Amino acid sequence: MRGNINDNPTKSSPKLLVGLWPYVAPHRWLLFGALIALMLASVATLSVPMAFRGVIDNGFAGADQSRIDGYFILLMVVALVLALSTAARFYFVTKLGESVVASFRSAVYAHVLGLSPVFYDNMKSGEVLSRLTSDTTVIQGVVGSSASIALRNILLFVGGMVLLLFTSAKLTLSVLILVPLIVVPIIIFGRKVRKLSRLSQDKIADASAFASESLSAVTLTQSFTHEDADRRHFSGLIAASLDTAVERIKARSWLTFMVILLTFSGIAGVLWMGAYDVLEGRMSGGELAQFVLYAVFVAGAVGALSEVWGELQRAAGATERLQEILNTIPVIQDPKEPKELPQELPEGGRAISLNKVSFAYPSQPEQVALKELSMRVKEGENVALVGPSGAGKTTLFQLLQRFHDVDEGEVLVSGIDLRDCKIKQLRQQFAVVPQESIIFSGSLYDNILFGRPEASREEVMAAADAAYVAEFVARLPNGFDTELGERGVRLSGGQRQRVAIARAILRDAPILLLDEATSALDAESEHQVQQALETLMQGRTTLVIAHRLATVRNADRILVLEHGQLVEEGTHQELMERNGLYAKLADMQFRTD
Repeated sequence: MRGNINDNPTKSSPKLLVGLWPYVAPHRWLLFGALIALMLASVATLSVPMAFRGVIDNGFAGADQSRIDGYFILLMVVALVLALSTAARFYFVTKLGESVVASFRSAVYAHVLGLSPVFYDNMKSGEVLSRLTSDTTVIQGVVGSSASIALRNILLFVGGMVLLLFTSAKLTLSVLILVPLIVVPIIIFGRKVRKLSRLSQDKIADASAFASESLSAVTLTQSFTHEDADRRHFSGLIAASLDTAVERIKARSWLTFMVILLTFSGIAGVLWMGAYDVLEGRMSGGELAQFVLYAVFVAGAVGALSEVWGELQRAAGATERLQEILNTIPVIQDPKEPKELPQELPEGGRAISLNKVSFAYPSQPEQVALKELSMRVKEGENVALVGPSGAGKTTLFQLLQRFHDVDEGEVLVSGIDLRDCKIKQLRQQFAVVPQESIIFSGSLYDNILFGRPEASREEVMAAADAAYVAEFVARLPNGFDTELGERGVRLSGGQRQRVAIARAILRDAPILLLDEATSALDAESEHQVQQALETLMQGRTTLVIAHRLATVRNADRILVLEHGQLVEEGTHQELMERNGLYAKLADMQFRTD
């Protein structure tokens, strides 16, 4: 599977839970402790009917007080072992569930961070978050509880059946006749529960994805007074998930009803036969009591297994959905034999070359974003990219950072094809300032440090000064330690952009990619930041996407793109004199300004 989630998921089955083993294996000792405690609890439970048989047959009948005391002491010892082993089982399995889910969540998160943008073209981030939270919670419930309950009841069922046979072969054979009546509804309704469980999880994921998308743009929603429409849509998604959940609950309820009814009805019939055997002297009262208790254990185990089976089905569906993500192979990968970019930078940063590059996004293969584009940016050169929307400027930035691979041609940095480089080493060559600055919910200091996590505090402060961030820090309640809120809501647009520029300055990379880095600044701040950027550009190769043409008049060269092709290049003055596309764009913009 490459780049996207499988559109035809395989049929969910508890066998899929085997996929959890790599996350269980590091915690074997917890699993081993849980199994030991589980076996001790099962043995203690299965010992109780024997003690009761001894009390009834040897204690009451013989009126021997010492025997009664002995059997009741034995019952207390069994109770103590049962209590200790049950407590130990709870501790081990609960800790195991927490540990496994923590490892699973970390593995899924680490994997999705490395997936290319193609993956997110086909799956919403809210869907990923739903799988990362809701589905792992389902798995936690199974690993930390349901699996243990299932194993316990399997042991009770097997042990109880053996001891039933030992107690009375005749009555046990009668019980076995009932097994098909119990197994058939489990199979029929189990399949339905499995299908509905997967569908229910998908519906919840749809609602989570919509809520995540809507809340991330809540101000836009409110600006367009779209709250009522969003409420109705979300309510519809929730209602759909509820309807599916109700269907799943109905199926599980019918499964439980039928199993328990058939099981205990059968047991009642077998006991009726046993009562006649006692009256006719073919078995003792203690043996019948022992048989009754084992029959109850077996019936309870079957009923519990029918309940747990539904949980295992849900966990299998959740595991399948997470495995789909983990099995997604990144479209962009390191080459088997990567070439190293030269450590010593040539004077003036790194050169960039594009040779007859053609590219179309995988989600829109019929629409060509770049067509046979060839260009060269010299080491240390400041080059502006200009053109109407859809000309291919942002696409060029994405190709340079190898978020996508070209369909035809090649992109070179320092003479090396990007596809021959290690992805991490390649991207370390770039410092990026996007047009829409991304601010995280941590402190101002942490947001700047994001540019280079190993930087010292002095370097962070210097970068903040260079980007004129210090100018507004004094107005924040806790200075650099001020929490900025989700998406930096406590900062203005211009302040967010200056933080993004400080982050790029701290990055100290040889190639700068600036996507209209001063677009959100007022005239005074723009002048200050432009000075900082000019200092930063010295000795570095710089590519600037320019929407405001006034900001690129001093560029060494201006490349004009249209429909993914290079149509003009030169200085501002040269392009104005040619009276081509650039001159028309400039005339329209300057007249508007």
